[in-house]
Amino acid sequence: MVYMLLGTGFEETEAIAPLDLLRRAGIQVHTVGVNGKTVYGGHGIGIEADITLGEMDLTRLDMIVLPGGLGGVASVRASAEAMQALKFAWDNGKFVAAICAGPTVLADLGITDGKDATCYPGCEDGMGSANMLPDKACVRDGKLITGTSAGCAIPFGLMLIAALKGQQAADTIAQQIVIR
Repeated sequence: MVYMLLGTGFEETEAIAPLDLLRRAGIQVHTVGVNGKTVYGGHGIGIEADITLGEMDLTRLDMIVLPGGLGGVASVRASAEAMQALKFAWDNGKFVAAICAGPTVLADLGITDGKDATCYPGCEDGMGSANMLPDKACVRDGKLITGTSAGCAIPFGLMLIAALKGQQAADTIAQQIVIR
């Protein structure tokens, strides 16, 4: 099970593109409303989340994904339950993924320390002691996956698929959506 945390003000492209790709690959994903069932992104697009934070079953967790967007990141930081879910995933050897400003939340929890990572340009100061790779669209270091920005949402989504189902599955989806 993949849980994608959606806090008010999340970056819509960074959530919807990876969500779509994961579901095309047959991966079960639940969007999780941090601030309730209906969540509005940073550009006013409302999403009806599949579940709320209290409905997550962390015993079924394979991966947790955090889109960026400064409002969405602030919403997650303000939620003790969301922060605990991210920490639980990491402490229990599950995949933890974040894109744009999202990796700075992982840095707050010490998850990026000593790991290769990327984030939105200008957020590097919030990345703790991560080994920053700013020229990469997305970076995987073990169970940690980070992405740079909305413009990198497709490669980020494909990397999530590769982590969960292998590179061949990611390549199949890339072919289906005609990546050139």
